[in-house]
Amino acid sequence: MPDLLLTLLRLIFLALVYLFVWQVARAIGAHLGLSPLRRNRRPGTRVVVVRSDVQPGLDFSVADAVVLGRSAEADIHLEDPYASEFHLRLNNRDGKLVLTDLGSTNGTYVNGRRVTTPVDLNRGDAVQVGKTVMEVR
Repeated sequence: MPDLLLTLLRLIFLALVYLFVWQVARAIGAHLGLSPLRRNRRPGTRVVVVRSDVQPGLDFSVADAVVLGRSAEADIHLEDPYASEFHLRLNNRDGKLVLTDLGSTNGTYVNGRRVTTPVDLNRGDAVQVGKTVMEVR
């Protein structure tokens, strides 16, 4: 009987180690943007400000190209002291949004990662400029 119990405990231990390694691999893959859920999301052309000190709920669609920034001359004026005058550009290319940082001082973040090259956006992606957080819908 004790041999059977020890064998059963060893199998349970191996199963727990396997589950732990699997969860770690999933977390690393999600952090690197390799999640299969991310690849299946559809493009969106509407952007909604979900968190802002002054402009929560601001909603706009991108038909062609839109420049966002603190300047009054920007297409979409962001009232955020951490936004650059002309912070980023959103282009609609065949129904898919492409975000380009325009050399902003504090950077643009998509899903928590700083953008240094043009990035394709999908529904549900979070875009952060300073304290302003927008969601693609």
